Amino acid sequence: MKILQIIPTNPNERFLDMAVEALYNGEIIIYPTDSLYALGCDALNNNAIEKICKVKEIRSDKTNLSIICKNIGQAAEYARINNDIFTMMKNNLPGPFTFILPALSKLPKAFKKRRTVGIRIPDNNVAIQLVERLGHPIMTTSVQFDDEDYGCEPELIAERYETVADLILDCGRGSTIPSTIIDCTGDAPEIVREGKGTLK
Repeated sequence: MKILQIIPTNPNERFLDMAVEALYNGEIIIYPTDSLYALGCDALNNNAIEKICKVKEIRSDKTNLSIICKNIGQAAEYARINNDIFTMMKNNLPGPFTFILPALSKLPKAFKKRRTVGIRIPDNNVAIQLVERLGHPIMTTSVQFDDEDYGCEPELIAERYETVADLILDCGRGSTIPSTIIDCTGDAPEIVREGKGTLK
């Protein structure tokens, strides 16, 4: 696995291009968000999505899958967002929140089985630049860890996922607090996991 050290505020463009090339090729990468480090792949590549699901031992038809978008406008291409939810997202994003929304048909079959999609627009320059360069969302899921250092230290994360991911973008020690998840598929939004951030 390649470990590419990158400065979040001024990321190395060649390293970003290497990560995007890996995504285009159906590979898995590890990158920072505003909460945990995450495994990511091209959100429109069903085989890559299933590869991540296999790594994390989850079933795509039983688990909410999430994507990172560059902004709410892009998110609206893949999820149904009503006016009230749009206002709430606008007041809280970018930030460490995952909004569970009805999925639209643009997403591959791994998402259609669930009919929902988690939307992330993290307050993290590297993650957003990856999406912008790819041209569409990244499917995202947090790295797993039992020991805190294996959740936030890039070298240890790389050690754990050495045979899984093609590269890791090392932005230094990360957080071990996940995003707050808000389910927006019912009559009223419901926080289903308290994590980082305070919902406005």
